Amino acid sequence: MPFTTPLAVAIYLTIWWIVLFAILPFGIRSSEEEDDTPTGGDPGAPVAPKLWIKAVVTTIVSAILFWLFVLYVKWMA
Repeated sequence: MPFTTPLAVAIYLTIWWIVLFAILPFGIRSSEEEDDTPTGGDPGAPVAPKLWIKAVVTTIVSAILFWLFVLYVKWMA
């Protein structure tokens, strides 16, 4: 591992958050699109955000990207 443990964790968490924000919009349907807006509710609120599935996908994609980043840093050294 070309990084110290705290640096590796910081890099992984940074990658994880960036990937999460990239994945969040996929598959979202608003309550307005579903004609299911409750009284006083925000019409742009998602009906079923499926956050657990997105967290798992984010973790897998981030692990792959982190592994590729580690390989790149080793290759450049």
